[in-house]
Amino acid sequence: MKTSNHISHILHHLSFMAKVCGWATLLIACSSKPSAVPTAFTETTDSLAMYPDYRDVTIPPNIAPLNFQLNDSSATEFVVAFESEVAPKAGFSCGACEDGKIDIDLSLWRQLLYDARGRSLTVSVYAHRPAGWVRYQPFTMRVAEEEIDPYLTYRLIEPGYEYYSQLGIYQRNLTNFDVETVYENDRTFSSDNCHCINCHNFQANDTERMILHVRENHKGTIVTHGNDAYKMIIKHDSILASGAYACWHPTLPLVAFSSNKTAQVFHMNYNEKIEVYDAASDLILFDADNNEVRTILRTSDHFETFPCWSADGTRLYYCTARLPKMPEENFEANLVLRYDSLLYDIYSMPFDTVTYTFGEPQIEINASAQHKSCSVPRVSPDGRYLVFAYASYGQFHLYHKDSDLWCKDLQEGNLYPLTESNSNDVESYHSWSSNSRWQVFSSRRDDGDYTRTYIAYFDAQGQGHRAFLLPQRDPEYNLLLLKSYNCPELTKNAVQVSTEQIRHLIYNTEAELATYKE
Repeated sequence: MKTSNHISHILHHLSFMAKVCGWATLLIACSSKPSAVPTAFTETTDSLAMYPDYRDVTIPPNIAPLNFQLNDSSATEFVVAFESEVAPKAGFSCGACEDGKIDIDLSLWRQLLYDARGRSLTVSVYAHRPAGWVRYQPFTMRVAEEEIDPYLTYRLIEPGYEYYSQLGIYQRNLTNFDVETVYENDRTFSSDNCHCINCHNFQANDTERMILHVRENHKGTIVTHGNDAYKMIIKHDSILASGAYACWHPTLPLVAFSSNKTAQVFHMNYNEKIEVYDAASDLILFDADNNEVRTILRTSDHFETFPCWSADGTRLYYCTARLPKMPEENFEANLVLRYDSLLYDIYSMPFDTVTYTFGEPQIEINASAQHKSCSVPRVSPDGRYLVFAYASYGQFHLYHKDSDLWCKDLQEGNLYPLTESNSNDVESYHSWSSNSRWQVFSSRRDDGDYTRTYIAYFDAQGQGHRAFLLPQRDPEYNLLLLKSYNCPELTKNAVQVSTEQIRHLIYNTEAELATYKE
């Protein structure tokens, strides 16, 4: 058993090192070279086995090459041809590596997407078998007119309960395969240095203002403004705990936080391993320019969490659950036994941008009436749509296999699932591109255990399209990476503070105590 655990630890460490040191590009066995399309072949109706499955997806015109791997045990060679319906001459073909991996040339891919913008690409796969060449049924990729924000920031974390080691926040350039480290903690466990980093958030898809949390040792919240940054902490008798889930106001230097007393328990005989729940939660407002905090909403019979601003900043949305009736004695133990009784609705309240005051709450989505529960509401930057995660109970839907993305049209009022973007497994944390046409979200559809990032087109009619896996240089990379993607956030620009600045703040700076205002 010790040997098995030791090998597992080494694999985890190598996987982590490959990510943070940029070794991912070395994992691919070879580089695909241009290859002529066979002139003689037969059509086959065999199912095309490819990973990731990029068939019939809508993609941004500025996305990195969608490399994939083919699997045909009887084939010794592959050729893949890409063709634009409006500019056939702009198409190209390439051969696969021996392991069936297609490594698409970046410059050829960019030209192809440029020519096909607003149109479709046709992809034909040819396989050389002992009897000769065969062609699988061609498939299409639709190239949207609208670009996606070019940067994606995310955390890499173990998929289950682990020590706070080997955690990192990274930023990927979606137009290629470049990855930069925003911050990572120690790669080996140390009780003195052990700390968690999480919940990064940006103002209006812009890295000019950013926050990220540090918990346990060196705790505090890093707040950035351009190239400047400081560490603060929220602590007061009137506040449950430091800020947790956060959302920047779209224009003002304000952050709406939930303040949560969170715990987790483990199921012994259930297909969902962990349940994360709140024993209490409130809403607070942080003024980043003045380092001041005040209470937005605090009630004894409701749990308020996951705040989210409207696109114009005049309304705050949030999730809230009524506390089940139960004895006050052994409160948390009783709450654990009734974990599936916590049903979260979505409310909103008006916000005065001059006086920084809130109006009366009103219900937006009465999920509890349907014995359902909402989590992570996010309003599209154009102000039209509210998308949220929807499941049977609770608010930490990362572990709830029935969690799907749903949408409310804030103009028409209708409510519906994003069926084409959803899967048979978890869809949870999600964020918008600044033009409201793209969403990235967490999904466990590949294997049910690891959370990976998927991208989906969201059209002007409010419909989500078939989602596709975040492309990698090596198409096997996400399968080999023993980490889960967490909190994917899109931005228009790269993070402006350096890794060294953040590390210095965390290790060498005392957190400033935010002033509490009544």
